[in-house]
Amino acid sequence: MSPGLVVFAAFILVTAIQLFYYLYFFRRVGTYKPATREVSQQHPVSVIICARDEDENLARHLPGILVQDYATTHEVIVVNDNSQDDSKYILEELQKTFKQLSIVGLTQEAKLIAGKKFPLSMGIKEAKHEVMLLTDADCVPASEHWIQKMQAAFSNGIEVVLGYGAYSKQAGFLNKAIRFETFHTALQYFGYALAGQPYMGVGRNLAYRKSTFFRNKGFSAINHIPSGDDDLFINKVANGKNTAVVLDPESFTLSKPKQSWADWKRQKNRHYSTGKYYKGIHQTLLGLYTASYFLFYPLFVASLLLFDWRWSLIPLGLRLLTLGLVWYKAMKRLQESDLFPWFIFWDIWLFFYYILFAPAVWKKPKKTWN
Repeated sequence: MSPGLVVFAAFILVTAIQLFYYLYFFRRVGTYKPATREVSQQHPVSVIICARDEDENLARHLPGILVQDYATTHEVIVVNDNSQDDSKYILEELQKTFKQLSIVGLTQEAKLIAGKKFPLSMGIKEAKHEVMLLTDADCVPASEHWIQKMQAAFSNGIEVVLGYGAYSKQAGFLNKAIRFETFHTALQYFGYALAGQPYMGVGRNLAYRKSTFFRNKGFSAINHIPSGDDDLFINKVANGKNTAVVLDPESFTLSKPKQSWADWKRQKNRHYSTGKYYKGIHQTLLGLYTASYFLFYPLFVASLLLFDWRWSLIPLGLRLLTLGLVWYKAMKRLQESDLFPWFIFWDIWLFFYYILFAPAVWKKPKKTWN
């Protein structure tokens, strides 16, 4: 067998792997239709937010959570984790107006428990209600119906609900790059969940039952890992039967993205450092997808040079057509349609993105969460 034919065969194999992921997993995001329910449920809800030195974000975003249009019993718990700024005074002022606001003040650091897990555990411990809705201090709900939309997914047997934590649209390429990466990550965790293989959620918009948290002994198995209060916990407790997704735009949260490449890179390095702790099946699925993406364009170029270029264009065209259709529908669903005209650029961008962040998988993460 000639070297050119070997390269072309490898190119076909990698293309087939990519098509499998897009047609089996990722297409589900754009075509998802929630089941129609005859009876709308309204559960008592505890919203939990952890904040450390977030006075500006609390003043700007917390009112959007406190004025949610949700008639059923609910509370908003803010865990003020050793803040040195004016967070305490801002929370106390808001509490005078909003009686559903509860403040948990932490004044000592937790020993041997890295990251956000201890303050979040304290917030969960104080929660009065079974359904808990988590977000961050720098997030604001996209609508006044956020609580309603997220809690409605807790039908019988559902213990985990995954929501979309979007980033605000701003000018500049960095903003588009951050939002595309956020979209691409969501395409994976929503697509896997809809296919019965949930593997992560994002703490910006995530809900689960209090009983699920304590039945699984909270974060005890991952307390030594700085990150993972969202993705590693969900990786442990979620399965195809107890997990639901909510893709209604009124259920989204919005955050201000990082303003510099260095800050964004540090954030993503911290997030990706938890991937090696996922279940074996999820490491395999994610690793195979990443490897196929990394190999696709180098094999395409090699096929052009070493094989018949006309044959090489067929797998390329088929993949781009599939990818374009899936991304178009999913971007429309997640309110990121302005990114679609660049879709071929983003496709090539991902090759360099994986080169940039691949080392984070093996690096030891830092022990800070904010």
